Amino acid sequence: MIIRDHYLSSACQVASPNCDDRPDPEDVSLLVIHCISLPPEQFAGDYIDQLFCNCLNPNDHPYFQDIHQLKVSAHLLIRRDGSIRQYVPFNRRAWHAGVSKYQDRERCNDFSIGIELEGAINVAYTDAQYQCLADVCRTLLANYPKLSSQRIAGHSDIAPGRKTDPGPFFDWCRFNELLSSSAESPAGQTTKGLP
Repeated sequence: MIIRDHYLSSACQVASPNCDDRPDPEDVSLLVIHCISLPPEQFAGDYIDQLFCNCLNPNDHPYFQDIHQLKVSAHLLIRRDGSIRQYVPFNRRAWHAGVSKYQDRERCNDFSIGIELEGAINVAYTDAQYQCLADVCRTLLANYPKLSSQRIAGHSDIAPGRKTDPGPFFDWCRFNELLSSSAESPAGQTTKGLP
């Protein structure tokens, strides 16, 4: 995987308007893992793209009545098959964390990259998602020096009591093993491509 000008070359690019400048563009120091499915627990389709691009039709599903006006985004979405969609370049602030705090620092959107897994808190994630997430994170760690494997959190970690994702079915041990081993695997090779 290669990052060029803050875009992941292997991702399908879908530009979201729900982003803005970071207070410090050099401060990319946290990875936040989320999960999302629209409608809940239904996978595939374009509804996540539509939500992040402010064009979700509230008449398509009853659940959308309550969320279609939200202005939200993430940097990346990893689908069930391991394919990647990027909505916001990594040097810009995506609107994914909301009210949040990490190690006594509030406003995690300011300094984090948000990665959504297509899923639900009570559904197991796929093998392809775990491998892709490990490869993506390894690439990000190689390109943004303030990131580290110790600075990866779930949404529930930075917004406890308010958020529960990625949920109990996300296997942190498996992810961390893949993240560590991906450095030795061909799929885990990274190339710096930032300016």
